[in-house]
Amino acid sequence: MCGDCVEKEYPNRGNTCLENGSFLLNYIGCAMCNKRDFMLIANKSMKEEDGEEIVTYDHVCKNCHHIVARHEYTFSVMDDYQEYTMLCLLCGKAEDSISVLPDDPRQMAPLF
Repeated sequence: MCGDCVEKEYPNRGNTCLENGSFLLNYIGCAMCNKRDFMLIANKSMKEEDGEEIVTYDHVCKNCHHIVARHEYTFSVMDDYQEYTMLCLLCGKAEDSISVLPDDPRQMAPLF
């Protein structure tokens, strides 16, 4: 993984968890070939482990195939919530939790 290719390492993305794609706004350009072009996704794998779906892949320079970053995305269901996480040098770190119920109990206003 290459910190010289990104503007900021592991930027905080709040609750934006990407299962695929690249956060190109954080991409300065390839430190190996000095070009700024689209990136390829390589070595993508998806596995399920203890009820958790884990997607990993490499962000690779389109021109010289330099590995810029390794991306990891997880999805699981815990109690009544869908849990998402992302960790990537390029795309950043993020977590999100969404209720599987029609009305999210965390968003309910107290009656009194």
